[in-house]
Amino acid sequence: MKRKALLTSCMIAPLMLAGLEGQARDRASIRNGRYLVMIAGCNDCHTKGYAFSDGRIPESQWLKGDDLGWNGPWGTTWPVNLRLLASSMSERAWMRTKYVKARPPMPWYALRDMSDRDFRDIYRYLRHLGPAGRPAPEFLPPDKIPPEPFVRYPR
Repeated sequence: MKRKALLTSCMIAPLMLAGLEGQARDRASIRNGRYLVMIAGCNDCHTKGYAFSDGRIPESQWLKGDDLGWNGPWGTTWPVNLRLLASSMSERAWMRTKYVKARPPMPWYALRDMSDRDFRDIYRYLRHLGPAGRPAPEFLPPDKIPPEPFVRYPR
């Protein structure tokens, strides 16, 4: 009986350790994603009021988009609610967005040049935060006048 219990423990222990190792790796990935969001300036546009509060917005409010539009020769764009976006797609689909040329003022080239690991960690952080907020307004073409508030780029 003791031998069977010992054998069972020996078989289960590696599985439990592997699970703990996976959890630690996931936590490290989420922590790195949070760090990247902070240093890459994602909150500057994708978190309402972040830039004007010296970054003193509670993390629970991060990355839900903003109603401040960006108007220029391309039309008017709004910062996407990244939490809703990430919650609506698989990790594989997220990774394909790395090379999408987004409309201004989104610095899409910064994402393109980011390592796959870092881009994946941002996704995992967004998924960790969970969905919140509402979708960003739809893009407006250049011939449409956007609702206020918006920033006008020189034409």
